[in-house]
Amino acid sequence: MLSALIWVPVLGAAIIAFLPGNIAAKLTRQVSLAISLAAFIWSLVIAVQFSPENNARQFIEFLPWIDSLGLTYSLGVDGLSLPLLVLNGLLTCIAIYSTDEKITRPRFYYSLVLLLSAGVSGAFLAQDLLLFFLFYEIELVPLYFLIAIWGGARRGYAAIKFLLYTTVSGILLLAAFLGVVWFSGSTSFAYEPLLTHDLPLGTQLLLLGAILVAFGIKIPLVPLHTWLPDAHVEASTPISVLLAGVLLKLGTYGLLRFGLGLFPEAWQSLAPSLAIWAVVSVLYGAFTAIAQTDMKKMVAYSSIAHMGYILLASAAATPLSLLGCLYQMISHGLISALLFLVVGVVYKKAGTRDINLLCGLLNPERGLPIVGSLMILGVMASAGIPGMLGFISEFLIFRGSFESFPIETLLSMIGTGLTSVYFLLLVNRVFFGRLSEKVLDLPQVQWSERIPAAILAGIIILFGIVPSWLGRWTEASTTAMISPQPAIAKVIPSVSFSKSKLP
Repeated sequence: MLSALIWVPVLGAAIIAFLPGNIAAKLTRQVSLAISLAAFIWSLVIAVQFSPENNARQFIEFLPWIDSLGLTYSLGVDGLSLPLLVLNGLLTCIAIYSTDEKITRPRFYYSLVLLLSAGVSGAFLAQDLLLFFLFYEIELVPLYFLIAIWGGARRGYAAIKFLLYTTVSGILLLAAFLGVVWFSGSTSFAYEPLLTHDLPLGTQLLLLGAILVAFGIKIPLVPLHTWLPDAHVEASTPISVLLAGVLLKLGTYGLLRFGLGLFPEAWQSLAPSLAIWAVVSVLYGAFTAIAQTDMKKMVAYSSIAHMGYILLASAAATPLSLLGCLYQMISHGLISALLFLVVGVVYKKAGTRDINLLCGLLNPERGLPIVGSLMILGVMASAGIPGMLGFISEFLIFRGSFESFPIETLLSMIGTGLTSVYFLLLVNRVFFGRLSEKVLDLPQVQWSERIPAAILAGIIILFGIVPSWLGRWTEASTTAMISPQPAIAKVIPSVSFSKSKLP
């Protein structure tokens, strides 16, 4: 069941890229959207059959691969990875749907988007450290080309910078994974057997440090963040949606799965430092966002601030804070995607993202009133207004972290107030007031351009009103992460490609 989430997009990408003859751009888009929609629906089928009360990996698939390296094709899903899989499927559909129908080199473009989605799904499903690393690196290649070819004026610089940073991240991650297998004396990279390793605290701290820096680049956390604003500004709107909505979550997911999961003792020792690091990221991202005049760059820096909340909750490592981590990952994925979509529509119609040049876009006759309303809704959700998903995620994080780190939590709460400040500046300058003469007679926004943002807005409100619909899928798994005994994988149903027993 799980392999379909990886190999259906891969097969679709291969067909689109290598099928002989000319294929119309419109048909290519439709086929790509159908493939991504099939993968998304299949992730929902898996979610329906998933057992929320079970904290172990489910739907296990196992295939011996390279015995000499200890590498296995081992997949599984639990409450931590399942919501992220569904999010990946949803945002991939939205990214393809939001792509300009007249995009150049459509076959190459849509193939890369499908490969990117497959790599992300593989990373969330991998139950083998080396297999996770392979998928973690595979998604780097399509994203590089998507920025370098279809990006803005400085796309080459942004793509190279992204490539260099993430290459360093991959090197550190591979070194850490090799280290944990080597020092533990394991014969394979299978995840669950490594949970019972008995390494000295010094060795754990060394390996955990490499993992923290590796995923700190991916999240990103200050001062490892400088690649992100450039990548967002130069990337096209659909790619920014995937970058902020899904790809950054590989870092936060890896932090929980392979940082806290493999080294709980060392994690506890570093927790106070991690909480301080979180505060620095939150406040730096928020204050820097206030200083921006480019709408897209402001949203990019807000992502850095909101990712810091996840580090704070991870450092506290309480059942409530870890549940808040998952809520924040989903919340940020949906809200940031909504904001980037709206910014993309504004840029497409007004020809600029400069806050100083835009004004009065809520004008009901000659402005963008519906787009402006969606932006205001996204801003309210990001600022943690009750009744929206952003509120419940931040509430869980702050409530779960306060007992462990009261000062750091209070300082991080200042970041929430600053979120209201910089987004209020954006909304007030861009959407209120008299319509600027520089953007008169804006082109009409079609309903097809509003639908993706409207869908995301509806989901944000729905989960904000009924947050238990999301929490029930993940609470058992996040609580089990800090239990002394790791869960034993349960096969529901078992899919094995050999007669070997599951490791």
